[in-house]
Amino acid sequence: MASTPFRSILRRQLQLAYRPRPQFRAQSSTPNSSQTQTQGKMSPETTSSSLPTVSPSAQNVVAPLPIWQRLGPITRVAQAYARSQKKRPYVTQTISTIFIFFSADIVAQSMNDDEYDPVRTVRNVFIGAGTAIPAYKWFQFLAKNFNYSSRAASLGVKIVMNQLLFATYMNVYFFSMQALLTGEGINGAVQRVRDTLLTSWINSCKVWPFVMAFNLSYVPLEYRALFAGMINLGWQAYLSLLNRWAELRQAEAAQMAIQPAVDAQVA
Repeated sequence: MASTPFRSILRRQLQLAYRPRPQFRAQSSTPNSSQTQTQGKMSPETTSSSLPTVSPSAQNVVAPLPIWQRLGPITRVAQAYARSQKKRPYVTQTISTIFIFFSADIVAQSMNDDEYDPVRTVRNVFIGAGTAIPAYKWFQFLAKNFNYSSRAASLGVKIVMNQLLFATYMNVYFFSMQALLTGEGINGAVQRVRDTLLTSWINSCKVWPFVMAFNLSYVPLEYRALFAGMINLGWQAYLSLLNRWAELRQAEAAQMAIQPAVDAQVA
C-alpha cells in the first residue's frame, strides 16, 4: 500500500523524538585532584559571590551618640572646654576651679544671715586655685593605675583610693588653709581640722563614691575634672558652711576662755 512507506517514516521519526537521552555518570562526593585545583584557582569575584551580602540599609545604620553629646549648647561648651584643656590643661583647670570655688562661696554666704564678706570669697578663690593642678593630676593618675582584668575590681579600688587619699587630702588642705589665712596660726589650723575633718569625710562617703563611679565609668577622661567640678560646686558650698560653723564655735570657745579673766578684772 502507498501509505506503508509514509507510516514507517512517521514511526521512525517518533522513535527518534522520544528516544531516552544518555545518562551521565554521577559525580563522586570526594573531589579529585583536578576539581581541587579548579577550586583553588577560583577568582575573588567568584568566591565573594558565595558570601552573604549586607543590604545598603544595614550599612547606613549609625550608632546613636551618647546623651552628653546631644545636649545642644551644653555639649558645645563641653567640647570647647575639652579642646582648651588639651591645649592648655593647667590654665583651663585653674580657671574653671577658681570659678567653682567663687560660685560655691557665694552660695554658701547667701545661706547665712551674715552680711556678704568679699574677703572670705577671695580667700576661698585662693584656696581653690591651689587645688586645681592636684585634682587634674589625680584624675590622670587614676586613669593610668589600678586597671585590672575585672572592671568592677578596677572601679572599686579607684573609688576606695579616692576616698582614702584624695578626699582626705582635700579636706585637710581646705580647712587648714582657711584657718591659716585668717591668722589663727598652726594651732588654730590643727584645731580646725580636728573639728571638721571627720564630719566632712563621713559626709563625703555619702556623695563622692557614687559620683566617682559614674565619672569613671561613663565620662571621657578629658571631661572628668569638669564633671567632678560641677558636683564640687555644691560640695564646696557645704564645706564653706562647715568651716564657718567651726569658726563660730572656735570664737565662742575663745570667748568663754577669756570671760573669767574679764569678769575678774571688772570685779
